[in-house]
Amino acid sequence: MNKDLDCVVCGSCVVGVLVRPVNLEEAIGGGRLIEAEPLELTTGGIVSNSGITMTRLGMRVAAFSYVGNDAWAEVIRRRYAAEGLRDDGLLVHPTGATSTTAVLIDPSSERSFVHCVGAPKLLDRRAFLDHLDLFRRARAVLLGYYPLLPNLIGDLPEVLAALRKEGCLTALDAAGDGGTFGPLKPVLRHLDVYVPSHGEAVHQTGEEDPRKIIAAYRDAGAAGFLGVKLGSRGALLSPKPGEFLEIAAAKPPGAVIDTTGAGDCFLGGLLTGLLRGLSAAEAGRLASAAGACCVTCLGATAGIRDYEETARIAQL
Repeated sequence: MNKDLDCVVCGSCVVGVLVRPVNLEEAIGGGRLIEAEPLELTTGGIVSNSGITMTRLGMRVAAFSYVGNDAWAEVIRRRYAAEGLRDDGLLVHPTGATSTTAVLIDPSSERSFVHCVGAPKLLDRRAFLDHLDLFRRARAVLLGYYPLLPNLIGDLPEVLAALRKEGCLTALDAAGDGGTFGPLKPVLRHLDVYVPSHGEAVHQTGEEDPRKIIAAYRDAGAAGFLGVKLGSRGALLSPKPGEFLEIAAAKPPGAVIDTTGAGDCFLGGLLTGLLRGLSAAEAGRLASAAGACCVTCLGATAGIRDYEETARIAQL
């Protein structure tokens, strides 16, 4: 079948309400009125953050997740339509609610979250295997955040193997503390790309040094493109066993406003670079530039530029 999609981004798909500024050093308490800037409605989660990053960088992308039969789902669909992110795989769950988050942001951009995981948590093996026709059209699939998908974790090796069989490059993302290493080990050999954050990777492997972290993944059977996101220190990438690339953090093209979603935007940039045929180092620099653009605006994707501007920031 013709590959008319570059990537299907799967998993966490959220409506976010951004609330700023909120003093996170003191308890909110009861009966208080907290004055804020105008509340902003946006989308979040890896489907939105990585998916919109990739569409702005010129990729053909579809979303795959569960939403609820509620008004929040229409917020997501409208936003995706405006961004050119296809909603072919947004499935209405009969009982689950659309995932929603209130993001409380203090003046220093520190964040706390009030979150309803909602319907995406209900994704399981059957949801993927029943929709292989969608994945058959795609060159790649990015799935996140796997620790938040309890009905899928045990079946991830089978699901990823099925997606690979359909001709998809497979990429995975974690979340929170990254979960433990046990559930991840049988998954690693089915992955083409895995680049968690340093905090996630430390929790998974017990190692602090990025090279030792990557060695732990290799020892567990990972043969694909690995790395560790290091925040303001950039990233360490390992395109293949024995090869390491240090990627410097790109300079943000503006003041740092909000770091929400920077890791997801990094992944969107990295996959875009790889799918465009850039070298591993060039794809890493594009990823770093996408992450740097992200932090210049409130919310995960408002600061994302088009490919030409992002490539200029990446000095490609």
